[in-house]
Amino acid sequence: MPFWIPLTLLAALAMAISYFLYAYRRHSLGLDAPEKTVAVCVLDKQSNPIIGAQPGEDNEEYWIYVEPLNGGPKREFMVGIHYYQALTPGDQGTMTYRGRQFLHFALQRD
Repeated sequence: MPFWIPLTLLAALAMAISYFLYAYRRHSLGLDAPEKTVAVCVLDKQSNPIIGAQPGEDNEEYWIYVEPLNGGPKREFMVGIHYYQALTPGDQGTMTYRGRQFLHFALQRD
């Protein structure tokens, strides 16, 4: 068997694996995703205990569930305690995020 056939197959396998990792990081983890700003309505919020948290660390994580005002899928974002305490279900405003990472929420005042 010629030497170039296994070498070509290994190169193709390496390219396929690298493309899979790139697509996974971009679409699933949101790395290198563009920053987006969208008008949303807060649907719900939830706090979950962190099992095995060490003394001095946060023992809960805080989540908000939002839906775009102009239609689109409902999404969930982990937020800091300050946003969690400030937002209530039904609040509307402009949210900025990058992939799965929550960046900012500006409450719309009536």
